[in-house]
Amino acid sequence: MDKSFKHMKLGDKLFEIFILLVGVLVLLCVIYPLYYVVIASISNPSLVMTGGVWLYPRQLTLDGFEALLGEAKIWIGYRNTIFYSIAGTMLSMLVTIPAAYSLSRKDFKARRPLMLFFLFTMYFSGGLIPTYLLISNTLHLTDTVWVMIVPFCLNVYNMIIVRSYFENSLPADLWEAAQLDGCSNTRFLITIAVPLSMAVISVVMLYYLVANWNAYFNGLIYLRDDELVPLQLVLRDILLMNEMMANSLSTGGSMGLDGAMKRAYQIKFTSIIVGTLPMMILYPFLQKYFEKGVMIGAIKG
Repeated sequence: MDKSFKHMKLGDKLFEIFILLVGVLVLLCVIYPLYYVVIASISNPSLVMTGGVWLYPRQLTLDGFEALLGEAKIWIGYRNTIFYSIAGTMLSMLVTIPAAYSLSRKDFKARRPLMLFFLFTMYFSGGLIPTYLLISNTLHLTDTVWVMIVPFCLNVYNMIIVRSYFENSLPADLWEAAQLDGCSNTRFLITIAVPLSMAVISVVMLYYLVANWNAYFNGLIYLRDDELVPLQLVLRDILLMNEMMANSLSTGGSMGLDGAMKRAYQIKFTSIIVGTLPMMILYPFLQKYFEKGVMIGAIKG
């Protein structure tokens, strides 16, 4: 036990214990649903459906993973989503960082009007139909890989985060010293600002990466070619197909109803793992940057 805890007053000790218990409770509330998805995906679906699985897996089976990963469309979806995530994140960062740096410069006279334009788009948009007409008839991006990457590459909220970091964390003296040495804005951004801002850049990159990985709505609206659909749409189609099969067997009174329902129920859990596992594996490598980045704005100086 910590020595400082021993020397605390009784009221302080009780408060520390209360905070610890609340923290443990919140942690369990967050972790248990994830844990349940894992054990349910490898347990007998009959036991899962009847509530027999809640603490540890029972009657281990990998039938759900075999059925899901046996679909050829899964690997097409993985290929497309990996490409969309990497290319989309790179393009987003290439757009976000220069925009944030420009709007952070106090000597840039147009930064306030431009910032108002950016903020306006956070609260108002043209709507789905005008956007679809723009992308389809003007940009001609429907049924292409670029519709998942180019039109929505900039997130204004992420840009504001980076802009605030540039404005508040990079000393003005640093720019003045670099300017005396003949450094241009472009060189200052690439060689000084970006290396000193890796914490916020890593966090924003993670935000973009997760958003691109989970993106499905744009694919649902703008993609018709099965060879271009992302993983999330593939998982959606497989889930719907299995549920429709179970419902049709239920209507027809088929003897295979029980097996179809179990298969559909188990695939729900396995699809969650298949869809989120790559992000869960990647997160620990960016955790140290993420911890620094979430403190942006909490400490000035």
